[in-house]
Amino acid sequence: MIKLFVLDVDGTLTDGGFYLDGNGTEFKKFNVQDGYGIVSLIKTGVDVVFLSGRYSKSTEQRAQELKVTHCVNGVEDKLNFLKKYLEKEKILFDEVLYIGDDIPDIECIKYSKFGVAPSNAVKDVKLIADWITVATGGNGAVRECCDFILNYNKGTE
Repeated sequence: MIKLFVLDVDGTLTDGGFYLDGNGTEFKKFNVQDGYGIVSLIKTGVDVVFLSGRYSKSTEQRAQELKVTHCVNGVEDKLNFLKKYLEKEKILFDEVLYIGDDIPDIECIKYSKFGVAPSNAVKDVKLIADWITVATGGNGAVRECCDFILNYNKGTE
């Protein structure tokens, strides 16, 4: 059973782009269908963590909207964070699906039961991922993972 869905944000939950206005205000585009998938997972008891290498108020706001209780910004060593989180929550790597698109995600992808790359991830990530989504980051890749987890967990009940 997958108990934890961990996702990188920029390039996975978003298309990797963002806008800055003249005052430094950041704007990002999030996919509504990805959001529905996350809400559906949470309703079934799957824990969801947004794990981002950079700080973003937009990411925190999106997490709040979706009722994601664990939104962690500015993490340089994602694997170290994830190991500590799993220990605290008493979850095994064998109960984790992780999706990420770039070099800082590689170790988490390797350790997780299912390590996933969006189809527009960098080559090095796609080479080590267990599978690659059909959709790109910010355009349904997260929803593919959510649907997979929901179906996978139904089969392991």
